[in-house]
Amino acid sequence: MAKKEEKPKISIEREYVIPLRKEFQKTPKYKRAKKTISAVKEFLIKHMKSDNIKLGKYLNLKVWENGIKNPPHKLKVKVEKYDDGLVKAELVGAPVEKPKQEKNKPAKKTEKPEENKEDKNKTAKKEDKKQPEEKTGQKKEAKEQENKPDEGKELKKEESEEKSKEKPAKEEKKETATDVIKKETKEKAEKPKTNSK
Repeated sequence: MAKKEEKPKISIEREYVIPLRKEFQKTPKYKRAKKTISAVKEFLIKHMKSDNIKLGKYLNLKVWENGIKNPPHKLKVKVEKYDDGLVKAELVGAPVEKPKQEKNKPAKKTEKPEENKEDKNKTAKKEDKKQPEEKTGQKKEAKEQENKPDEGKELKKEESEEKSKEKPAKEEKKETATDVIKKETKEKAEKPKTNSK
């Protein structure tokens, strides 16, 4: 019989209000949230006397809530230290996540009747036979296209001409707004400047 692993017990449980403003003001704005996380870890290393620190999901979300440039100035944190030296920190008032329990599901049927397997094999063989015919058909089409290269070029030319016709229409719409501005600037420049003294 296998021995059940004993879960480590909580030896110390505390709540801290961690001041962060002085720490993150030492860094540039674009690194503030990262510095806040490291400051929280340093604070917990100092006060809980352990290097093995895990920060909770909601604590991390709170730090990053307003982006990297604007972390909170203080955090109220609930800290638990276990017998094995692990320290877990979570935001006060954060919901407690329960560990997932495994449910016993009925085993799926993997065996299928042999008749179905035989039917599948037959259909697979029929599909394999069809594929070479399709490939030969594709080869014939490719040869026909090689023999008639002029038609393909003509179609491409027609398509390019249609596209070129469409483009100027779009450009005209864009030009109308710019033309109006250009005309206004030209009119202002053309008016004679009068100096009244």
